Amino acid sequence: MGIVNFEGFLIAALFFIMTPGIDTLFVLNKSITGGFKAGRYASLGVNIGVLVHSLIAAFGVSLLVAQSEILLLAIKYVGGIYIIFLGIKKLTATSPLLSNISNTQVPTGKNTFISGLVTNSLNPKVALFILAFFPRFILPEALSNPIPMLILGLTYASIGILWYVSLSLFASQFATRIVENPKMAKAINTLAGITFVFLGLQIIYA
Repeated sequence: MGIVNFEGFLIAALFFIMTPGIDTLFVLNKSITGGFKAGRYASLGVNIGVLVHSLIAAFGVSLLVAQSEILLLAIKYVGGIYIIFLGIKKLTATSPLLSNISNTQVPTGKNTFISGLVTNSLNPKVALFILAFFPRFILPEALSNPIPMLILGLTYASIGILWYVSLSLFASQFATRIVENPKMAKAINTLAGITFVFLGLQIIYA
């Protein structure tokens, strides 16, 4: 299907999804304030948003390959630099993981789903991440075919749903005491930062 090192993609995708970011904070917030049901809706919303970006990227990358290899190369370098930037932000982060979320409003299932979907679908950072990360696991001659990108997008979203639903179950019970622990936040951010920087360098020099 034009995909290379699919096992590596699964491992890297799982790590990226497990690393605390805006999606994690969104799901945690909804789970803590609205319980497991709200967390499930949040998980579906953010990951369908990923599918939206994957669909756009699948046909966008094929169009870029057909028109200009220089544009595709530019995406590679910009994406790699962006992922390195994410890693540096993780390494220098000092605040607790939940320091920027509020527990004042109890979410409903429908509103939570729509909020997650819209937030991710309109987030250009998600699009940039997909454009930088997914092509690394697609054969160069297959980049003009949207199918490999769609398969990777569906796989990424499926992993994301499984992880975030599990996380929401955990968070609805007792996650707050853990994620607000500064030492836990520092350890998670350090590991994530090193991995992001390493992967960004790999993307640039691949």
